[in-house]
Amino acid sequence: MNKSTTESLLALRNVIDELLGENGCPWDKEQTPQTLCDYLLEETYELVDAIRSGKNVDVREEMGDVMFLILFISSMYEKEGFSLADSMQENAAKMIRRHPHVFGEMGVQNVEEIWANWEKIKRTEKKENDEDAPKGTFDSLPKGLPSLLKAYRLNSKAARVGFTWNKDADVEKQYEAEWKEFAAAIESGDAEAIESEFGDVLFTLVELGRRKGIKANTALDKTNLKFLDRFEKMEALARERGLIFPDLSFEEKDALWDDVKKQNS
Repeated sequence: MNKSTTESLLALRNVIDELLGENGCPWDKEQTPQTLCDYLLEETYELVDAIRSGKNVDVREEMGDVMFLILFISSMYEKEGFSLADSMQENAAKMIRRHPHVFGEMGVQNVEEIWANWEKIKRTEKKENDEDAPKGTFDSLPKGLPSLLKAYRLNSKAARVGFTWNKDADVEKQYEAEWKEFAAAIESGDAEAIESEFGDVLFTLVELGRRKGIKANTALDKTNLKFLDRFEKMEALARERGLIFPDLSFEEKDALWDDVKKQNS
C-alpha cells in the first residue's frame, strides 16, 4: 500500500472517530453493524452501477462511500476484539493459502483445476476452524444473494465438485425439456406448476450461460439498461413529434421503438 493510500485511510478513520466521539453526530453514534447493513448493500449496488456505467468519476465516489462504511463498521467491531487490520491480514493469508499455484509449488493445467483446488482448501479450512460445522459445498454461499446471481453460484459450485452435465449440448437438451414442461404447465392452468417450471427454465438457462462464459445477472442488467435507454429515447422522440406517448396504440409505440433502434444501429 502506498503512502497516499495509507494516509487517506487514516484520514477517513479520523473522520469516523470524530463522528462517533463525544461531540460527534447523534445519528452516527446510534448506528450498529446491523443497522448499517442496508446502507452497505445500497452503496455496493451504487458502486456496481458506477463500474458498469464506465464513468470513472462515479466509480471513485462510490468506492469511497463503500470504504467509509467498511471502516465505520470495523471501528465498531474493535470493541469486540478485532480490527480491520486483523481482517486484512487474515484475508492476505487466506489468499496465499488458496493460491498454491502462485505462492507455492503446486502445478495446475487449467482454470477448472484452480477452482477444484480452491474448494478443497475451503473445506479443509472449515474443518480446521469448526469441527462441528457442516462441510457442505454451499456452506459459504450468502443467503441474501440476488436470485440470478445465486443460481449462477449454485451451478458454478456444483460444477467444481463434478455435478454438472458433460457437454454443453446436454444442457441445451435439458433446457428444451424444461421449456416443454413449462409449456405443459401453462396448458394445465396450474399457477403453482407454472411458477415452478418457469424457475426450472431460468435455472437451466443460467447454467447454459455460465458454460458459455456469461453471467446471467450481468447480462440481464445490461439488457435492462439497454431497454431503459431505448424506452427513454422513444418517449423523447414522441415528444419531439408532438405525440402524447401514453395515448399511442401499441403499434404506434412499436414503430417509435423501431425508429430508435435504427438511430442506434
